[in-house]
Amino acid sequence: MTNSRSEIEPEAVVKRNRLALGRYASAWLAGDRAALAACYHDDFTLHYFGRNPLAGDHSGKAAALAILAEVTRRTNRRLLAIVDLMAGPERAALLVRERFERDGRTAEVERLLVYAVRDGLLCECWVYDQEQAMVDAFLA
Repeated sequence: MTNSRSEIEPEAVVKRNRLALGRYASAWLAGDRAALAACYHDDFTLHYFGRNPLAGDHSGKAAALAILAEVTRRTNRRLLAIVDLMAGPERAALLVRERFERDGRTAEVERLLVYAVRDGLLCECWVYDQEQAMVDAFLA
């Protein structure tokens, strides 16, 4: 049985999304900040949820990277594991485990990072935290 055109195209998009996110995950695991930044589209938008001073939509690569740097500064966050990488025709996602540290407190949290991909680059991200109230406290 052969695949119809409508079945092949979504498979190609899924593969492109998986490759783009795979490059990002590899750079993150390696701690390669330059490679990480290169994975973001110039029009990247970060949607950061919660009730903290950093919550909101941050449009443009520079603005999003500045917020991510501030999150790292406030939490001393460290990637512990990439639990899973998922990809579909419209979105790709990473389920990650991170460790936060601040003022003598530490916490581990699972985060779901859902991405849209354009031109082989990450163009949008929605951050869903397992324990939003805890994350908000670290970012306050």
